[in-house]
Amino acid sequence: MNKYLNNIGKNSQKAFNSKINTKTKNKVLKKFLMLVKKNKLKIINENKKDVSFAKKRGLRGNLINRLKLNSKKIDQIVKSINIISKLKDPINLTLEKWSRPNGLKIKKVTIPLGIIGIIYESRPNVTSDVSSLCFKSGNCVILRGGSEAYFSNKIIANLFRKALKLNNVDQNYVQFIENKNRKLVDLILSKMEKYIDVIIPRGGKNLVKKVQSLSSVPIIGHLEGICHTYIDKDADLKLATKIVHNAKLRNTSICGATETILFHEKILKTYVNPILAKLEENNCIIYADKKIKKIFKGKSINAKEKDWSTEYLSAKISVKSVKNIVEAVNHINRYGTMHTDAIISKNKKSAKFFLKNVKSSIAIHNSSTQFADGGEFGFGGEVGISTNKLPPRGPVGLKQLVTYKYEVLGSGQIRR
Repeated sequence: MNKYLNNIGKNSQKAFNSKINTKTKNKVLKKFLMLVKKNKLKIINENKKDVSFAKKRGLRGNLINRLKLNSKKIDQIVKSINIISKLKDPINLTLEKWSRPNGLKIKKVTIPLGIIGIIYESRPNVTSDVSSLCFKSGNCVILRGGSEAYFSNKIIANLFRKALKLNNVDQNYVQFIENKNRKLVDLILSKMEKYIDVIIPRGGKNLVKKVQSLSSVPIIGHLEGICHTYIDKDADLKLATKIVHNAKLRNTSICGATETILFHEKILKTYVNPILAKLEENNCIIYADKKIKKIFKGKSINAKEKDWSTEYLSAKISVKSVKNIVEAVNHINRYGTMHTDAIISKNKKSAKFFLKNVKSSIAIHNSSTQFADGGEFGFGGEVGISTNKLPPRGPVGLKQLVTYKYEVLGSGQIRR
């Protein structure tokens, strides 16, 4: 098993050392795009195997939704590849440059991170997104997908490798670990620091916790997405109703879905019923604090302390009243996960206070938390959302998959 992983690591190092230019990168991505389009039915058929297997294993409905591919989802994959191919190459860019009094000329220049290990669950589109983003940013990627998406991940990874081969580029820029043995994940995390520079986990809380506890290399990622929408006393009711509905129910299984609504206490009597009724109409289960429960005419369940720190990833939401914006921010900073939090308000001062004081990696004014996505940010896609305090933070796209070095040009200077 160690020999198997060592070979993968060595292959990645060799590929990484075979530097390629922007033109070649884009040619590979265009070929990959064409291959995905051409093999759409094959991808869907392979995905059906995964979905069937997942159902037999008793996977939850929201996880099946993440796993399932159809024509529309594959069109989105193709669109993402196309956007990434057109984005500016983030490598060898001069971020800053200056001269010193002694004549030294200093430049801060972008370089790839190196070899990136991706450990992920359920979503086959991750295979395409991370392969495209890592390759365009000059990085090699080692993919370890979950067994529930094995066939889908394998065909997509192999199509990328075919695109590399057809353009005379080392196929090992992208490697997919086909061995399903779970012990491999432990070895990747604890024994491959010689080869892997960064690990990015994409999946549930248990997976991310495991990666955080075992990894011997730096991690980019987030543990949970406990996202909030705060409805301020100066919010527009029609706007708030529309945004909350989208933020919770557009897609309940993504990490950017709102899990808690906070209402300013001054608007409870006029705002609670129309906003929550729209959620209830769409089969959303509501966990409400005492004040909200007393006012809401529909059905609700008494919220418990644990509900404020629960990522439901389903049609469930916790609802709480707060005295003011300060209490709202304090609640978010206590129970949130520094992912994505939003304020709905016509008051610009309140919005500014909220945006400056929540600890979130993404803070939003008058819009849905479901915009927490690299594609929506114009990144073409993302390898994940990072809630680390150290950069990168938020959606991790091309520009975030680089580091930098200083190039110092002298003319014989020595230090005295």
